[in-house]
Amino acid sequence: MFRGPLKEKLHYWVGINLVLASHLRSAAVVRRRFPSISGVFTAGEAGLRSLGLDAREAKALASPGLTVRAERLVERLGKQGVEIVTIDDEAYPEYLREIFDPPLVLYCAGDIRLLKEPAVAIVGARKPTPYGRAVSEKLAHDLAVRGLAIVSGMARGIDTAAHWGALKGGKTIAVMGSGLERIYPRENKRVFEEIERKGVVISEFPPDSPPLGFHFPLRNRIISGLALALVVVEATRKSGSLISARLALEQNREVMAVPGAITSDLSRGTNWLLKTGAKLVASWEDVIEELPSPVREAVNQRGEETLESPPALDSREEKIYGMLRNDAQKHIDVLVEESGMSVSEVLSLLLQLELKGVIYQNPGKYFQRKL
Repeated sequence: MFRGPLKEKLHYWVGINLVLASHLRSAAVVRRRFPSISGVFTAGEAGLRSLGLDAREAKALASPGLTVRAERLVERLGKQGVEIVTIDDEAYPEYLREIFDPPLVLYCAGDIRLLKEPAVAIVGARKPTPYGRAVSEKLAHDLAVRGLAIVSGMARGIDTAAHWGALKGGKTIAVMGSGLERIYPRENKRVFEEIERKGVVISEFPPDSPPLGFHFPLRNRIISGLALALVVVEATRKSGSLISARLALEQNREVMAVPGAITSDLSRGTNWLLKTGAKLVASWEDVIEELPSPVREAVNQRGEETLESPPALDSREEKIYGMLRNDAQKHIDVLVEESGMSVSEVLSLLLQLELKGVIYQNPGKYFQRKL
């Protein structure tokens, strides 16, 4: 718990964040021009305008009520167990501090120690193919079980699959494009809660910030900034994931991509990345090869020690499992027809296979095998 001068300093950082969370240029000016952050609150409106801040920003920062708002927010979040990490804290992730425009404040729900761990980012399409979803989940699991944190944006599709895959084998970091109190998309409330329990969810935006469209490109620089490498699983040529890839290159991170079918629109972005020099990823080993030697050695030393044996299946489960593919989905009606079993029997077996973690159900009663 912060006390005395440290707590006062935290109030200053949170106050600045309440005004400038979405204004990276102005935030950079404030950080550069005020070695002692308290100076922002004594500069006055005219002084802040003279530094290049616009009228609204200067007026808001000069408001006498701003620090009071910040104090109340810090107190409320403390009661909720949310930790606040500022850019001058020891807990602030070093890789993120190195980027051109690091966030001044991170609101964190979960274990902030994870922010210091070596990490790989996995991003991609919000409406992936069954193949893309399976690849994302398996790749995240295979890397997480070997001690790497998996970073993604908690969006629908590839991001969510990567988080779930990581949670089954290790740790994950979710970077939100809204505040922690505005979970987006809403259906990801469960994954938010699981990550809060087993990893950490972070946001640079104040807790009540809505998921505004321009927040997500800002969020992307944090996803890549936290990681040693960024892997794109599926993406169109106009995908936001390609923005993440560009940011990763600017941050001197390794950029990698999973190849896809040349006939699929969701492969155009990833295949373009491969044509322009991204590392091709077909397995977790391909990712590890490009990481710094200390990290690579630690992963290799860990080896297969923590890998779980596949669950045992009985003959009936084996039959249904053998009818499914990992790169395509199959409807329940087809499974019933091909198996010769009743609907209730097939549904019961599918449920058992889901509980054993070897298949998952897609919308519309479609099922697929995990990689």
